[in-house]
Amino acid sequence: MRAASEALRSSKFAEALQILQPAVQQSPGNKQLWMLQGLAYLGEKKKREALASFRSALKISPDYLPALEGAAQIEFDAGSKAAVPLLEHVLRLKPDDPTSHAMLAVLASKQGDCATAIQHFEKSGALTSSQPTALQQEGFCLLKLKQLDRAVAVFEHALELNSGDTRSRSQLAAVQLMADKPKGAVRTLAPLLQANPPDAKVLRLAASAYEASGDTPEAVRTLRKAIVTDPRNTDLYLDFANLSMDHQSFPVGIEMINSGLKLQPESAPLYLARGILYVQLARYDEAEADFDKANALDPAGSLGSVAQGLEAVQINDPDRALVTVRAKLAKKPNDPYLLYLQADVLAQKGTEPGSPEFQAALRSAKRAVTLQPSLTAARDVLAKLYLQAGQTQLAIEQCRKALETDPKDQTAVYHLIQGLRKTETKSEIPGLLKRLAELRAESSRQEIERNRYKLVQDNAPGPSAQP
Repeated sequence: MRAASEALRSSKFAEALQILQPAVQQSPGNKQLWMLQGLAYLGEKKKREALASFRSALKISPDYLPALEGAAQIEFDAGSKAAVPLLEHVLRLKPDDPTSHAMLAVLASKQGDCATAIQHFEKSGALTSSQPTALQQEGFCLLKLKQLDRAVAVFEHALELNSGDTRSRSQLAAVQLMADKPKGAVRTLAPLLQANPPDAKVLRLAASAYEASGDTPEAVRTLRKAIVTDPRNTDLYLDFANLSMDHQSFPVGIEMINSGLKLQPESAPLYLARGILYVQLARYDEAEADFDKANALDPAGSLGSVAQGLEAVQINDPDRALVTVRAKLAKKPNDPYLLYLQADVLAQKGTEPGSPEFQAALRSAKRAVTLQPSLTAARDVLAKLYLQAGQTQLAIEQCRKALETDPKDQTAVYHLIQGLRKTETKSEIPGLLKRLAELRAESSRQEIERNRYKLVQDNAPGPSAQP
């Protein structure tokens, strides 16, 4: 052991292994030899062999701290859950060990267990509070737990440690906005607004901060600058439409959306936004036309139902999606959600009324509604199929039932408008268009908040980062 230890201290790892390997064979019950061999393998960057050596030492002595720490470090570096019980074992022996707390915090964050992560971040002390990467992870977890004031403080500290980091500055500004501290966000973004050329994302964030702090003229100016900087960014036009809505400047919003549509004439979100603005001006025919156009361009993502959670549908591969759904239905033939998915995928494929596939979609949607009457998505698909089949009253009935369950179901409102348009009872349509516009506007505002959250999340460092 003395010779091996001397070789290790001199970083002569191959020499140490030559000494240790026969020694381990002669004395397989010696935990120290196994631990030293693990260190030698680590020096040779053979982590798998090192881990096996550390675990052999732990079989002999489960509380052997050097082997516990060595094995935990290897598992942690690999981002493995197997590090957790090892680190927890270390903490039973050394309850205040900051390194173990920091590593557990990172792993818990990776698994989305932010409540546990925060507990360990707090106990890691100066080890994480002096590292921007760890602070960003802690801040993101606080954000996820909606502890916004604490998140602001953590991101402020991270920026203090590296004031020139653009990412940290943008993160802090986004969190300040979410914490209703818009003037703080404006001050945070000030250095980034001097960049030439400007960054459209920074300008967009700054426009939100100006508006939230009551400086609408500066918000408009900044947002216009962002659009000039990145004229094909649909989100910027949508933000301008929302700003126009909030200040009842509907014609100005329409004018800006028109500019966006000249560059992107196939953008469903832009047609939706313009339709909402048209509703505010009581230009209902134009609003309906825009909603119809948006639905035609993007039936799955605009006002149509979406088979959420089914990857194949999300990547526009309905044939593969159908195979997947039917395979699951073979095992669970009375699953209402699977029946709804089958109907929705078939509907998205554009099946013609009267065709075998259309009838299969109709049967599947009916069955889903029968099994689970509160499944509004299934009623939405059923209403769509009834409309295609010319069964208008049945479609209207399904829409009204869906809205009884979920008054915010935009798909049901849209299909109800479509159905009523084919009847003699059209007086309800203007009110429904207003309702649809309000729901879309609410969704848009929620999307802005999600985007801010996403800005912090996307800029957050990888959860396997060293503490």
